[in-house]
Amino acid sequence: MVNKIKNILSLDIFKVFSLTAVSTLVRMLTGLISVKVVAVLIGPSGIALLGQLNNFASIVMILASGGINTGITKYIAEFRNDDSEVKKLLSSALKITIYCSLVCGLLMVLLSGYLSDKIMLSAGYRYVFVIFGLTIILYALNNLIASILNGYKEFKLFVLVSIVGSIGGLIFTLLFVYFLGLKGALISAVTFQSVMFFISLFMIRNLPWVQKDYFKYKLDTISRNKYFKYSLMTLVTAATAPVAQLVLRGHVIANISTIEAGWWEAMNRISNMYLLVITTSFSVYYLPRLSELKKNNEIKAEIFKAYKIIVPTLIVSFTILYFARFITIRILFSAEFLKMEKLFVWQLLGDFFKICSWLLAYLMIAKTMTKTFIFTEIFATVFYLLVAYLLMNYTGVIGITQAYAINYFIYFILMVVLFRKILLVKN
Repeated sequence: MVNKIKNILSLDIFKVFSLTAVSTLVRMLTGLISVKVVAVLIGPSGIALLGQLNNFASIVMILASGGINTGITKYIAEFRNDDSEVKKLLSSALKITIYCSLVCGLLMVLLSGYLSDKIMLSAGYRYVFVIFGLTIILYALNNLIASILNGYKEFKLFVLVSIVGSIGGLIFTLLFVYFLGLKGALISAVTFQSVMFFISLFMIRNLPWVQKDYFKYKLDTISRNKYFKYSLMTLVTAATAPVAQLVLRGHVIANISTIEAGWWEAMNRISNMYLLVITTSFSVYYLPRLSELKKNNEIKAEIFKAYKIIVPTLIVSFTILYFARFITIRILFSAEFLKMEKLFVWQLLGDFFKICSWLLAYLMIAKTMTKTFIFTEIFATVFYLLVAYLLMNYTGVIGITQAYAINYFIYFILMVVLFRKILLVKN
């Protein structure tokens, strides 16, 4: 038993998981402060509107980067020993990012009034979209840096950049909230990542690939076509999960109450916090690793290695969180949110199957299974929306979390069936 534990502790995935857990903890703590301030300041209704803004921002950021960040990580991991190929990939990636972010920024400025009315349900938030449009290019470039670091497997530097950036972002947010109140909270929500770009650029300045020589080539057709497949997958992701949340939250606000919409958004905030630990580890270690492996038995071994670490961790963590849900709500939010405790069991169950399915679903990204990825994403989203609308008629807002759990259980089964040949291959 002791030897097994030592073996697990020595695994690269455990080391990366531990490193990213530290950076994620810092991001969580810094994020909690701003969430707490907003929750106390404007209550569940305000949290619901902030959730609308965050969902919109996540969609726009994918568009601003051209949807290629996952592709950058995959191809840099695959060709990192080939400088000529890497230079073509990085040059193309930079140009795609700049072009897309400039177009998105311009459209946001021009359509700021319309976006304020449709996203924030009020014409009084136009300034948020104007500021976001003017700074989004920095946001996109910061994500580009993170994707390149992932591809080169610069785990420690990636974590350090994340930690320093999170602390810098917190200071930035607190200053804006202190001087501008709610307006400052909204502005910081769409600009703090742009501030992190300068911090990231300073910290990576001495790396070999941070030279003009790596970004001087024209937009390469072959590289562009490679990225295009990932753009399709990423854009489908942008058009599914965040859009589904926007639609469902809008339905709850219009037909149930803004208070319950706020409870659901608060539940999503808690979920996103602990999912950060997993998703960051996936993007930093798991995706590049799967991209490297060619043989099915090696892929199977890597997948099972991840399950051995992540599944027990999830079971213990989620059990503790469920029994500590009332304390968690009081610490993170306020007494107004206590009734959201009924959402915990279904959300945690859904997140468990979500992460278990992701361990397999990342294969579709690593192996560029574009058509399969698009089909499964659309199927899962449509199924989720249909079940959520059906259950909300009987159980209210809790029906969304029930649909979430059912959806990811079905999605997990679908992934097992899809990759059964790899899972059953002999070592």
